[in-house]
Amino acid sequence: MSDMQDPLGELAPFVGHWIGGGDGHYPTIDDFSYEEELEFTATPGKPFLAYRSRTWSPGRGRPMHTENGYLRPSGGGVELFVSQPTGFVEIQRGELRDGVLELSQLTLAASPDAKPVHEIRRRLQVAGDELTYDLWMAHAETPLTHHLRARLTRQ
Repeated sequence: MSDMQDPLGELAPFVGHWIGGGDGHYPTIDDFSYEEELEFTATPGKPFLAYRSRTWSPGRGRPMHTENGYLRPSGGGVELFVSQPTGFVEIQRGELRDGVLELSQLTLAASPDAKPVHEIRRRLQVAGDELTYDLWMAHAETPLTHHLRARLTRQ
């Protein structure tokens, strides 16, 4: 690889500070809306992105969720590593095609006190300055079910 080539390759379009909102639903809870700030940050010369997501109730009210991790090329695909303060660490792997990143769970580890989440699947799409994502979750007795959808704009 030459010094002029971007080490991020196909991940470069994800770099940015993204702001927007989304909606959540799940069979065991009431539907809800949220605001989100998401960042994919490059480290110069390194082939990965640092990832951080924070959500609030509408109007930047009560904090709702946060997670941190890394997005990196791996094994001919892409991996997303995520840690959550609720006691979870997940490793997702997938392929990036035409700006769409389809990720499936490789590993989900939980502390003994974490909620009974059994599986998470994610889909992210970048089109210009818009990032959209969907998240599916299996929790307790509920099988893998769509949970979150958001639309964010690069700031």
